[in-house]
Amino acid sequence: MSVTRTRPPAAARHRAAAALLLLGALAYTAWVLELVVATGLDPVQAYVSELAAADQPLGGLFRATDLIAGLLVLAGAVTALLTLERRPWATAGWVALALFGAATAVDSRLPLSCAPTSDPACAARETAGLVPATHTAHALSSSCAMIGALAALVLLTFAARRYDRWPALGRLGPPLVLAELAATIWTLASVAAFTAGQGTSALGAGQRLQVLLVALYVVLLAGCVARSARTGAAEPAVRPVPPAPPASPHPKPSPKPSPYPKPGEGDR
Repeated sequence: MSVTRTRPPAAARHRAAAALLLLGALAYTAWVLELVVATGLDPVQAYVSELAAADQPLGGLFRATDLIAGLLVLAGAVTALLTLERRPWATAGWVALALFGAATAVDSRLPLSCAPTSDPACAARETAGLVPATHTAHALSSSCAMIGALAALVLLTFAARRYDRWPALGRLGPPLVLAELAATIWTLASVAAFTAGQGTSALGAGQRLQVLLVALYVVLLAGCVARSARTGAAEPAVRPVPPAPPASPHPKPSPKPSPYPKPGEGDR
C-alpha cells in the first residue's frame, strides 16, 4: 500500500510544550526556598524581587531561577502556539503567556540594587531618585510580566470554555482567575501604601500569593496540554493513500461504427 509521509506526531510536540510549561512553573516558585534558607528578608513584608537584589547573598541564585523560568515558559508558549489548533482566543492567550515569559526573563536581568522594604537607607534613596535606573526598568518589566500573566489566565480560560476543550481548565480556571485578580489588587494597594510611606501592608504576602497562583495556573495548563497528547490529539505519522476503485467486471461495450458516412464527408 502506498503511503505519504507527514510531520512528526503532534503528540510529541504537545508533550514538549507541557514539559516546558511545567518546568517553568517550578522554576518560577524558587522563592519558596526562603522557607528553609535564611535570606534576611521578611516574606510577609518584602517584595519577591528583593530576594534577587544585587546586594542580597542569594541574589544570584534567584536571578538565575527567574531567568530559567521566563525562558522555559516562553519556549512552552511558543511551542504550544505553533503546535495546537489555531483559534482566536487561544492564540491570544498563548501570545500573552509568551509575553509573561519574556518579561520575566528580562526582569531577571534588571535586578534591584538593594531591598527597600527592609533597608530604610535604600528606601530613602529610592524615594529621592538616587538608585540606579534598573529600579525603574525593573518596575516596568515586572508590570509587563503581570499584565501578560493576567491576560493569559483570562484568555486561555475563556478559550477553554468557549471551544469546549480542556475541561479541567474550564472548571478550575475561573476561580483561579478571580483569586489572581484579588491578589493583584492586594499587591497594588500595598505598593501604593508603601510608596506613600504608610508601611508595607503585608506587601510580601500579597505578592507571593499572586505569583504562586500564576505558577499553579501554568501547572494546570501544562496538565491539560499533556492530556491532549494522550487522548488522540496527535497527527498520524503515516497517512495511507486510498486505493483506486476496482475495474468493473462488466465493461461497457464500445459503440459500433456506423456504416453510413457522416454528413458532408461524401465519397473518398
